[in-house]
Amino acid sequence: MSPAVGLVALVVVSVATAVIGFYGLRISRTTGDFYVASRTVRPWWNASAIGGEYLSAASFLGVAGLILLSGTDALWFPVGYTAGYLMLLLFVAAPLRRSGAYTIPDFTEARLDSRAVRRVTSVVVVVVGWLYIVPQLHGAALTIRITTGLPGWVGSVCVVIVVCLTVVAGGMRSITFVQAFQYWLKLTALAVPVLFIVFTLLGNGSTAVAPAVVNPTGLAPAGPYQNISLLVALLFGTLGLPHVLVRFYTNPDGHSARRTTLIVLGLLSVFYLFPTAYGLLGRMFRPELARSGQADAVVLLLPGQLIGGTAGDLLSALVVAGAFAAFLSTTSGLVVSLAGVISQDVLGGSVRGFRLAAVISSLVPLGFALATDSLALAGSVGLVFAFTASTVCPVLLLGIWWRGLTDTGAIAGMVTGGLLCGGAMVSGSVLGAAGTPFWLAQPAAWTVPGAFAVMVLVSRATKGRVPRTMSRLMTRLHTPERPLVTER
Repeated sequence: MSPAVGLVALVVVSVATAVIGFYGLRISRTTGDFYVASRTVRPWWNASAIGGEYLSAASFLGVAGLILLSGTDALWFPVGYTAGYLMLLLFVAAPLRRSGAYTIPDFTEARLDSRAVRRVTSVVVVVVGWLYIVPQLHGAALTIRITTGLPGWVGSVCVVIVVCLTVVAGGMRSITFVQAFQYWLKLTALAVPVLFIVFTLLGNGSTAVAPAVVNPTGLAPAGPYQNISLLVALLFGTLGLPHVLVRFYTNPDGHSARRTTLIVLGLLSVFYLFPTAYGLLGRMFRPELARSGQADAVVLLLPGQLIGGTAGDLLSALVVAGAFAAFLSTTSGLVVSLAGVISQDVLGGSVRGFRLAAVISSLVPLGFALATDSLALAGSVGLVFAFTASTVCPVLLLGIWWRGLTDTGAIAGMVTGGLLCGGAMVSGSVLGAAGTPFWLAQPAAWTVPGAFAVMVLVSRATKGRVPRTMSRLMTRLHTPERPLVTER
């Protein structure tokens, strides 16, 4: 693919994102607009926006790369990503919306009547957000390096600049328009090229590859522990992602929050068909990408290599545009959620504080991304899910469904889960992929139960600290509202 094609695609999607974002500035006036779009986002818009921010670098590039490397073992990723939303629908979406909170720390403080819990939750949410932004910037670096030959840092810096402009301009209301647009761009950018590839191969009479390249890397299949641990991370991690949860605060009521989640399940199910198809096509026709260390680039390279010519360049440009939409939408969602937390807890909660917090939320992970490198996007995001499942998820689930949770128990559980999972992540980075034991490489199977167990045991030992406001708030969380007429 010509470098000019990649640059044009990057410029077009960045300009489109900025234009839509600045449109949001025209209708973003109040603090509520910046934090939760004044709670007026309808289900289809909100579902498209959730799909836009949730389908990250790991979904757009990493899933196909893992399927190229590992075959059916990698199918747990799209299954887990999608099934996690079913758990959101069943256990979190509507009660969280009824809480009336702006952020996750708002919810934990209201539920447990504790400023200390709020501070710990805020720290955890910020850490989760920064950990999740870094792989998006790595994905942008990989894309710009593969498609244009420019240094990888150019891609990371471009993403941060565009995200800062759109978030600072219009906050949540602006980002809602941007992310809804970017979901449909990402879906189109994957679906159109893969359909062209399939029809071209069928027209040329191509058949499946020989059995000799069915396993292009020779990697041993994952064992039951790895698969179970990964599924635990993805299912429970989805429940605690701050940029996803803040979206439910933008719905008018709990009924529309549930409808939003149902629509998201459908949108995700359709989307993940296409990264899976890219991975399978790469395994059949370009297994050398796995052996050359370019597995994460299979989505970017396949249209040009299997079709070629002007058509291949145009399809590659569309894929590059979709890839940058993935990086921009997920990063913007994370920056909005982190800016809300940092602004309210540190900068007074004003619109000016929100804007300053958005810049801080973007620049810190940019520094980490420029100082590090990642060759396994989906795997690195999987570890972020494990960390989230071990920290934010237990306090949310127990806070919504168990009356016995106390502030001391919540803090002890979050700290325990963070230390256990964080320690496993650090150990894995020090030991390297080859030297890391399987139980450290996939820690969720023991860190998540450990966090839940500590939270429950410490809460039982401190029963006297159950807040007096608990019954009133629990009633509010679990009493259905009448759906608003405007939500139709």
